[in-house]
Amino acid sequence: MIYFDNSATTFLCRKAKNAVCENINSQLANPSSLHKAGFEAELFLEETRKKLSSFLSCKANEIIFTSGGTQANNIAVLGAAFAGRKKGKTVITTPIEHPSVSNCFLFLETLGFNVKYLSVDSFGKIDLSELERMLDEDVVLVSAMLVNNELGTILPIKEMSDIVHSKAKNAVFHCDMVQGFGKLETNVKKFGIDLASLSGHKIHASKGIGALYIKEKTKLSPIYFGGGQEKNINPGTQPMPAIASLNGALDEISFKKDFETVLNLNIYIRKKLSEKEGIIINSPHDAIPYILNISVPGYPSEVLLNYLSEKDICVSSGSACAKGKKSKVLSAVNLSEERILSSLRLSFSRYNTVEEADRFIEVLFEAMNRIKSNK
Repeated sequence: MIYFDNSATTFLCRKAKNAVCENINSQLANPSSLHKAGFEAELFLEETRKKLSSFLSCKANEIIFTSGGTQANNIAVLGAAFAGRKKGKTVITTPIEHPSVSNCFLFLETLGFNVKYLSVDSFGKIDLSELERMLDEDVVLVSAMLVNNELGTILPIKEMSDIVHSKAKNAVFHCDMVQGFGKLETNVKKFGIDLASLSGHKIHASKGIGALYIKEKTKLSPIYFGGGQEKNINPGTQPMPAIASLNGALDEISFKKDFETVLNLNIYIRKKLSEKEGIIINSPHDAIPYILNISVPGYPSEVLLNYLSEKDICVSSGSACAKGKKSKVLSAVNLSEERILSSLRLSFSRYNTVEEADRFIEVLFEAMNRIKSNK
């Protein structure tokens, strides 16, 4: 199987698999338990928290574990908005956010919050001057993703946070880092971020584990209630096997090497696709190389996906969370209906190869020829 759907999920790397097996076999205790085995589990939990903090350049006590990116985003967006509502009711985001963020803003709107959306161009890029004009003392939250999950567009997070903190003294700045963590620099202090979400299964850890960075003194109203774990923000017994997988996956990340491998692959595929008439690259030239979005006007995504799938090649037509529905992201950037309905998203990992790229291109062109001959 050729797997070019790594933005949806990744398979477990070797160290993540080994860590899960070891945890299940020999580390059975609840880290909140007061016996020796519980104490050992707690030590491992805190070791993983500290290891993760080194990737974010923050303190270990500023990180809480979650069940994934969705829960981290929900806690951040709703918790920050609820905590700030006595100071203001305006919240700002972009129209290209993941549903775990955008649906929170739709919910906030039903509660009386004033939701504002930044404009985006055809590549999903924002206008910083528009953000500046939106800001005032009534703004209590601004949320923007580091990397768009469909186009690969990289948003100017540091510049955004600088503007937010200089123009809106009551605002908390949240960043969904799910598609950027482990691939780009994610120094939360340098970026001026108050809250940052990430997910393990995008970096070769297991599903069911994520994290939320919460800058010291940042106020969040809890949206879950339980036994007090994870600073009472995400109470409940920590999923230790999944946390172990994250611990192992972090050990295998090699920023420069991984990035160079994927960048070379992205450049290679872009060049090959540009040689075929009728294929449009939707991702900007400076997108993260891990994501490449294309359109093949006249060739429906569903038909192309099915053909590729029959040849054991996995790609997508957008976010896996959309389950085949028309892409809200591509609609938000005002692509034509024809380009939206013929779009494919390729997403890569350090394990993908040029040989796999050649096979994908061969089968894609084969599919186009087959569909054309049947028209």
